[in-house]
Amino acid sequence: MNYRTLGRTGLAVSEIGMGCEGFEGKSPDQVQEFVDKMEELGINCIDLYSPNPEMRSNLGKALSGRRDKFVLQSHLCSIWENGQYLRTRDIAKVKTAFADMLRLLDTDFIDIGMIHYSDALSDWQRIVDGPVMAYAQELKAAGNKLVRFEIEKDDFDIPVYDQVAEVYRKLHGLMQNGTIVSAYALDARGAAAALSKMAFGNGLGVVIDSQVTTDDLFENGLGDILAEVPGERLGLLEELELDYTVIGTVAQEPAFVYGGVNIGMEEALAAWTSRLEKVFPTKAVKGAEAVERDCFQAKEIYVCKHKVARPTVFIPVFPGTNCEYDSAKAFQRAGADVVTRVFRNLSAEDIRGSVEEFHKAIAQAQIIMFPGGFSAGDEPDGSAKFFATAFQNARIKEAVMDLLNKRDGLALGICNGFQALVKLGLVPYGEIVGQKEDSPTLTFNTINRHISKMVYTKVVSNKSPWLQEAKLGGVYCNPASHGEGRFVAPKEWIDRLFAEGQVATQYCDQAGNVSMDEEYNINGSYAAIEGITSPDGRCLGKMAHSERRDSAVAMNIYGNQDIRIFESGVSYFR
Repeated sequence: MNYRTLGRTGLAVSEIGMGCEGFEGKSPDQVQEFVDKMEELGINCIDLYSPNPEMRSNLGKALSGRRDKFVLQSHLCSIWENGQYLRTRDIAKVKTAFADMLRLLDTDFIDIGMIHYSDALSDWQRIVDGPVMAYAQELKAAGNKLVRFEIEKDDFDIPVYDQVAEVYRKLHGLMQNGTIVSAYALDARGAAAALSKMAFGNGLGVVIDSQVTTDDLFENGLGDILAEVPGERLGLLEELELDYTVIGTVAQEPAFVYGGVNIGMEEALAAWTSRLEKVFPTKAVKGAEAVERDCFQAKEIYVCKHKVARPTVFIPVFPGTNCEYDSAKAFQRAGADVVTRVFRNLSAEDIRGSVEEFHKAIAQAQIIMFPGGFSAGDEPDGSAKFFATAFQNARIKEAVMDLLNKRDGLALGICNGFQALVKLGLVPYGEIVGQKEDSPTLTFNTINRHISKMVYTKVVSNKSPWLQEAKLGGVYCNPASHGEGRFVAPKEWIDRLFAEGQVATQYCDQAGNVSMDEEYNINGSYAAIEGITSPDGRCLGKMAHSERRDSAVAMNIYGNQDIRIFESGVSYFR
């Protein structure tokens, strides 16, 4: 029998495989005979698309004692109901069916996972953006080994840097070729804390090997690496002459098992997160009522009449700004040129010179982007007032309004930049008029301190040119990092913003459900509003940092991270 290596998995599969539909209706002895013959002929690849429970049970018995000799390929979303197999996208049914399959086959992992057939682009998009794909990504880890690589240290506990560099170089290569599927750099809290945090991320459990001592789990591990490696690829570590210790095995059951101790995932997570909850609560409001608002379908989108092949973006930088590099990179990646200017304020002459530089740069730009940060340290009177004060200058104000009114320009503000747009009045009014007594504003988070976490946001309007390449109703995941991000406004304003399509995005959960639950509506924003626009949509302000998306950032976070506002902004001018 000839074998082929399957992609980067390291799995050697026979060129001839066995489809199991023919096993249906066969007795356990007949299935046993089939599997015996397969082993004799060297056929090791078995496809299990059918969820027939009797067939799976018979196959599980036939594989007993020789599971490691076969490569099992099975399907998510294929379930058994009323005596026949059906396709489903109901995640509860998907999970139940998969767990039942493992039980019937008497195994704790499947080598190759497939999603039961998709025959429409809309269905595939639902899979990719929804909980099915997230669940599929979790399942790939079950059965993997947790391996510790210890670095060499001298008598003074100082790392032997030449050895460390060599180990890290080899580990990087293993990450590149897919042998290491996840890794964690240990700290002084040791392996126990590291493997716990790795498990909390996707709810998979860990069975710690019996030879591992409590000293091994809790000793200072600074510089060591804990890595997740498929069991069948441990041989590659030997080939590279890497010293390692197997700490445990990733398990499907959400629990930590060590010796005779079994601690459930929820219990462990609660113990970790609740310790300081009374002192520093993560939620100020316990309510989680749904926010029921329909998506706004615009009849007309503002069309640019001043087209350019490659628009120029002006990014102003103030003391405390810290997102200008990420913002510039995002626009350059989308096909724009970027001009960045620092507002100098050490003397009156510096300020006058900066005003002229800003005026000139805005006159040559098609887009103004207000980046995130903490301009002037957000003191003494709240966020973004340095931005707002500078842009209230008559020369700069004139240049901005000329850009918007005469050249069809765009304005974007993220985080601190969103706060600047609000204070200037560019959102929601569309012009620099400042704020009025009843104007919408951004204020302190409900927990009264800074929040830094990944958030899910739902696009609820397609009125803005900035959102033309985003999916209406789509859910996007980006980092949020702010202390004053809570959107507040009178009810009349909120109703008006929704009615006119000016609410661009709302905080939501991974499935797109919008509510006041502060697990997702992290700052307690009214109506869970995350971003708003000007009346014509050309000025957009939002809190989540869409500019921080990149190819090697937040790779272990589920969900689509590319809302494509930068590409949309550039395309508007073409």
